[in-house]
Amino acid sequence: MAAKEKINLLEVIPCRSEHITAEREGETIVLSFPRFKYPWMQRFLVPKGMSKELHVKLEEHGTAVWELIDGKRNVREIIEKLADHFQNEEGYESRVSAYLSQMQKDEFIKLVIPVV
Repeated sequence: MAAKEKINLLEVIPCRSEHITAEREGETIVLSFPRFKYPWMQRFLVPKGMSKELHVKLEEHGTAVWELIDGKRNVREIIEKLADHFQNEEGYESRVSAYLSQMQKDEFIKLVIPVV
């Protein structure tokens, strides 16, 4: 049995999930996504007058990261582009990596392993 290949987080490519919509509100971005996965659940489980979507307002740093997620740049490239935004603050690289990992857990993005 072959040993499982280690994946370097810096090499993966974040891609926005299809069910997420993003709108700019002033300086930040608001992500919207369906409250339930299936349309029938939306119809029967969302109380009248309540939005069928949930909204997450990204703060300044989250907005800067989101805008660089284009399905082409890998995590390393995104971190490099954010150096000026974070004013080369110590440890910002791990903050961005942790943020992207959390966004993947929340299913806002998918992390794609590039085919070599």
